[in-house]
Amino acid sequence: MPLFCDVALAVPLDLVFTYAIPPGMEPVVGGRVLVPFRQHRLSGIVVELHDRPPQVKTKRVVEALDLSPVLDQHLLKLGKWIADYYLAPVGEVFRTMLPLAAEFKRAIAYRITDEGRMALHLAGMSGSPARSKRTPEQQLVEFRVLDYLAERESVRAERLRGATRVGKALLAGMVRKRWIAREDVSAARDAARVVKVAVLLGVEAAEASPPLDGRVARPHTGKTKKLNENQRTLIETLAAAGGRLPVEALRGLDVPRTTLGTLVRRGLIELVDEPLDFTASGVKLSTLKPRQSPFEFEFSSAQKAALAKIAEAVAARKFGGLLLHGITGSGKTAVYLACMREVLEQGRSSILLVPEIGLTPAVAADLHQVFGDEVAILHSGLSDAERAEQWHRIRRGEARVVAGTRSAVFAPVGDLALIIVDEEQDSSYKQEETPRYHARDVAVMRAKMAGAVVALGSATPSLESYYNAKKHKYALLELPDRVEMRPLPEVEIIDMRQEFQETGQEQVISRKLAEEIRERLEKKEQVMVLLNRRGYSPVVLCRACGKTLQCKNCAVSMTHHKRERKMECHYCGHVAHIPDKCAHCGSEYVYFVGTGSEKLEELLHGMFPQARIGRLDRDTVRGREDFEHALNALNEGALDMLVGTQMIAKGHDIHGVTLVGVVGADMALGLPDFRAAERTFQLLTQVAGRAGRGQVPGKVVLQTYFQDHYAVQFAARHDFAGFYEKELQFRAWMHYPPYSAIANVLIRSQKLDDALTWSGELGRWFEKTRHEGIRVLGPAAAPITRLKRDYRYHFILKSPSREKMNALLRAMLAEAAARKIPRTQLIVDVDAVWLM
Repeated sequence: MPLFCDVALAVPLDLVFTYAIPPGMEPVVGGRVLVPFRQHRLSGIVVELHDRPPQVKTKRVVEALDLSPVLDQHLLKLGKWIADYYLAPVGEVFRTMLPLAAEFKRAIAYRITDEGRMALHLAGMSGSPARSKRTPEQQLVEFRVLDYLAERESVRAERLRGATRVGKALLAGMVRKRWIAREDVSAARDAARVVKVAVLLGVEAAEASPPLDGRVARPHTGKTKKLNENQRTLIETLAAAGGRLPVEALRGLDVPRTTLGTLVRRGLIELVDEPLDFTASGVKLSTLKPRQSPFEFEFSSAQKAALAKIAEAVAARKFGGLLLHGITGSGKTAVYLACMREVLEQGRSSILLVPEIGLTPAVAADLHQVFGDEVAILHSGLSDAERAEQWHRIRRGEARVVAGTRSAVFAPVGDLALIIVDEEQDSSYKQEETPRYHARDVAVMRAKMAGAVVALGSATPSLESYYNAKKHKYALLELPDRVEMRPLPEVEIIDMRQEFQETGQEQVISRKLAEEIRERLEKKEQVMVLLNRRGYSPVVLCRACGKTLQCKNCAVSMTHHKRERKMECHYCGHVAHIPDKCAHCGSEYVYFVGTGSEKLEELLHGMFPQARIGRLDRDTVRGREDFEHALNALNEGALDMLVGTQMIAKGHDIHGVTLVGVVGADMALGLPDFRAAERTFQLLTQVAGRAGRGQVPGKVVLQTYFQDHYAVQFAARHDFAGFYEKELQFRAWMHYPPYSAIANVLIRSQKLDDALTWSGELGRWFEKTRHEGIRVLGPAAAPITRLKRDYRYHFILKSPSREKMNALLRAMLAEAAARKIPRTQLIVDVDAVWLM
């Protein structure tokens, strides 16, 4: 019986900790244990059992939490590789791999009180929560918290803080004012999985006598009372839905959130808890609309060849890498599903990765249609308990088909045969916090360790993946045509410089795009319009002194959100009042510059008042269901036009869309990022691919100020190969990927002097250290010099040898530790995709 165990803890230290095993306790390698660490008790993963006594006095393991490993030998090996390659503490890697925090922790939750509802009601009338000693910014945050809690029974603290960006001190103050109540809840409560449903009392009367005169029968009393317009809208919506709808579904209505509470108090509506319609696959069946089977049409010869090639690689039961390059609408999803079906018929397992939660519902609908309850879904939109349940289903072998976002690459499937990475070029696969792994590359390594096949799919592959395929590291599979030989959309480029010269004023919507939209609306066809910028106006400028309203925490301009009457920083979430005068010079000549998706929606409503227009961006998508509601509305013909950011650009198969307008998608070309052209080409190609996916040919109107840029020209011609060759020349000249590996080393501190001192010390160390074959650029101020109160300086390392660069980075971390530079203030991002 071993006397000691080495435990990996989720702390920012690059080492494991040795603990003594008490008599009678039998921890297992790969299992969790509870151990004392400083003044706390932490759970960790046992990585080794041994009899080697350490040089210092050891503490004892408190409890062995598992009888069998939660991470098998394959996943332990994968976790150690991630820690080594990305230079991340192994304990933090294992924590990321295991979604089991809900099983033994307790949590704090908050709910709104009657006093809070009254404060929210008064705020809606006066524009501020109530008389308060808080600053205007703090009052806005309080309003946001009350608004968020108003339609939810209870919200966990971490979710509330993430959604509203409220601090602990402000929450404590709201508890003291009795606006909200704090309660200690077990995370297991999520397992009950109930949803709040609004029920219209006396719905038969409401249906029999539509409330056109503003009166509705009040149940029990027989009395009637005047309803305002907002209340009528809500009542009529419920009546049309049969008298009951989830509260979340009512959030899409353009009425104040206090309206529902008013109708509840008047006895016209009742709120009840109902079991959540959550299937074994982790998807609400009530939200899944019937979809055309992906196998209803006959596979093209290219699809059959791709399917045969993947099936052959799977049958070989050894590692194989493939890149499936198929144009938009070429039927890549059907190939994925057919491959996964063959794998399942062999009794083996497969994983499908998608880049964003927003794509998960459509994927889940397809998978559920083909595989039923053999499917499990894993993504961050699920609660802790839901993720844990899905994880255990997979581990027990109840689900052999797994779909999800980047963390699904760690699913504990048995006999893994196939991993598919859809939209493999997407930057969402790169985690922007420790451990900073890239799910695509981790998928390749996991397949290699498991002797499985990995298939990367995209209409616009990353240059690195396509380069590897051209160098025969991956097998290249091509789908050059759309299904049923449908044509690619025609692309017309509008030079906005010429538009300005001819009209004499700055135009958001060009004359040509307006004409095309009008024509489509007359034909009862649907339109998508992309503007990859949130909010109403991105800049507030003083015309007197020329200064802009900057975030107090970041070196970026704050964005105007008109509907919510606020200024917001899109990086840290800081909120401020809309200024009526300049904070610097006091001038009243404050000017709102630029256009965001909210303003674009307003402009289109003014131009096409009869059109039904929806908007899809992070401001309208607050929960995992909002995305589905918007896309379902477009799919079912309830919307004529959808405006949005890049959320509308990828993966959506809406057959009614025949026109896509692109407004300002080339803005990214001005960013100081070597991937700017690649990202612009990918975004333009992807959004263009949303047009003409049905029987009617599509068209794209692309507005640009850079019409001669090669990224715009190649995107307009749907010419990936041409763009690849052109961009590859620049990458070779500048020693950027795929010709070199790259790492970004970021030094940050809330004190400018510390950031300067530490970056200077490391800069001098790099100068003195021999590092043959490695280019070190910096130190230099990061493009965004201050972010979330931290001043930021960085180095960029480039080398054709990953091994040499990894060794130099490890030596640098050792030097930083010797110089007492805190590990949390030094970020090492290997294979960085964001250098800002």
